[in-house]
Amino acid sequence: MASTNVSFEQIPASIRKPGKYFEYNTRLAVRTLATNAQRMLIVAQRLAAGSVAALVPTQVFSDGEASDYFGPGSMAHLMCRAAITANPYLDLTVIALDDAPTATAASGTVTITGPATSAGKLKLSIGARLIEVGISTGDEAAEVAASLAAQLATYPDLPVTAELAGAGITLTAKNAGAVANQVGLATSCTAKGITAAVVAMAGGTVDPDISTALAEVFAQQFDVISPAYNDQTSLAALRDHLDTVSGAIEERPGVCAYGYDGALAGATTLAAASNSGRSSGFYLRGTSSPAYEVGAAYGAVIASEEDPARPLNTLALTGIAAPLIGQRLSRVEQEACLHNGVAPGEVGPGDVVQIVRAVTTYTTDPQGIADPALLDLTTIRTLDYVRKACRERIALRFPREKLSSKTPAKVRAELLDVLKKLEELEIVEEVDANKDGLIVERDSQDTNRLNARIPTDIVNGLHVFAGRIDLLL
Repeated sequence: MASTNVSFEQIPASIRKPGKYFEYNTRLAVRTLATNAQRMLIVAQRLAAGSVAALVPTQVFSDGEASDYFGPGSMAHLMCRAAITANPYLDLTVIALDDAPTATAASGTVTITGPATSAGKLKLSIGARLIEVGISTGDEAAEVAASLAAQLATYPDLPVTAELAGAGITLTAKNAGAVANQVGLATSCTAKGITAAVVAMAGGTVDPDISTALAEVFAQQFDVISPAYNDQTSLAALRDHLDTVSGAIEERPGVCAYGYDGALAGATTLAAASNSGRSSGFYLRGTSSPAYEVGAAYGAVIASEEDPARPLNTLALTGIAAPLIGQRLSRVEQEACLHNGVAPGEVGPGDVVQIVRAVTTYTTDPQGIADPALLDLTTIRTLDYVRKACRERIALRFPREKLSSKTPAKVRAELLDVLKKLEELEIVEEVDANKDGLIVERDSQDTNRLNARIPTDIVNGLHVFAGRIDLLL
């Protein structure tokens, strides 16, 4: 048997006093892989009524806490609600922003005409929230509007405030900025003689700069970051942040999850501008839920899956409003999304919004050549986990190791064991076929450094099954 040196941390070799000395070595205790619990960060605006100041990272456990911390009906509050509804066991942190100093608030209107010639109900949707009022025969337009305004006042968590003027109601976003233009308004009425005309939310300008918030949380680890903002500037700032914290030096990896509900051309243009293997935009055209709530729910669902290699196909975004049938993506449009770095949503049984396939915005390499290497979000998440598993094993086994000619073989054996365990969990595969490519060697320039090449054949998702049915007569 080859000789093995036993090293001690606490018992010096210079002892001369007779005795039996034992120390405890916990470096070999852990033989399993690292856990992969996911933390999520939301970046969104607060209200002055919130108890938590801007730029203070705050852990949130419930809808009620979010309302108290950031103000009822604030973007931060509603994104928390959407995230917790989609994933009740979410490890969620929020860093809130104040409105930009030069921002203007979006507004919309609801104008009632009458009188009613029959009884019925008037329904107003503000985002995914439905408000109803009863109408009696003979009710005048101003009476119906007043009843609706009174009902709106009973919902302090709406993203808008309501101001009554005769038979019209003006709805003004609580948070100023362009994002509030996303809040959908829609009405329907069953009482004859009553109509409700809606002017969509518009006029919001100037969202806050998220760079200050990202700088504040630079040193922290968040696996999923969901911003309220889906403009190119904000997504570029988040892409650069993730590239830095996820790199080989910082090693605090994460991904971005945002929502988009506009035109398909806008979704693909936004994805092309991002072109990041760590960014995924969920596209749900025509939903009444604001895009920032869609993005929060999408991020929460991503965080719910601790197995990095397991596809997210068909997982539900609970609480997100399903688009009307005429707005839902066709099969051809879904393919266009998937070929252009957009993760499409669809509506499953029970009008539940579902993920079709979670792809990233990365479609081309720096030369502009089509590159599917990071097509699926599972790819970068799997690589992040493999790195974590290898790093933690080496850190546990060799915290104060000498570097001799024996060291590379010991390190290689540990890395191979990690890969074998990853293969057992179906996170990587073909470890034996690729083990000759696992190289651990001393650096030719730095005498205190080991270099390793770790071949990683990740397990891919089963996204497509094709079968041919042969007719036999």
